[in-house]
Amino acid sequence: EKALSALQSHPEMVVLAADTTVVINNQILGKPENSEDATKMLRLLSGCTHQVLTGIALASQHQDGTRIESRVVATDVVFCRLSDTIINKYVQSGEPFGKAGAYGIQGKAGLFVVHLSGSYSNVVGLPIAETGQMLNEFGIELWP
Repeated sequence: EKALSALQSHPEMVVLAADTTVVINNQILGKPENSEDATKMLRLLSGCTHQVLTGIALASQHQDGTRIESRVVATDVVFCRLSDTIINKYVQSGEPFGKAGAYGIQGKAGLFVVHLSGSYSNVVGLPIAETGQMLNEFGIELWP
């Protein structure tokens, strides 16, 4: 939907859209709405394995119609046990806001991760290798 919406505004372009979410125990964690929500999410993730899923879509307009390709990239992430003190300090830092699952691995929450299986850049928010592969398959030269 993001890619198609942007394509309507820029039909001459190839549009890349992505969205990331966190899943634990079949529960989807988006971006926290407030401090309480962030605290709840971090307590769920504490000491557990969760998945980070990023959906990527490429769209372009052609004479024959709209072309869209998409895929989902999954990364397993294991958090250490987080004390209430650490969770509260992290939430107070403001870093959890605007991030799926209430954390940013590229920031202070990198200290929470004890193991990662898959794409690190996926957890940051855009799986670079997979996006490059999609662009190449879409006919966009990465090394002109």
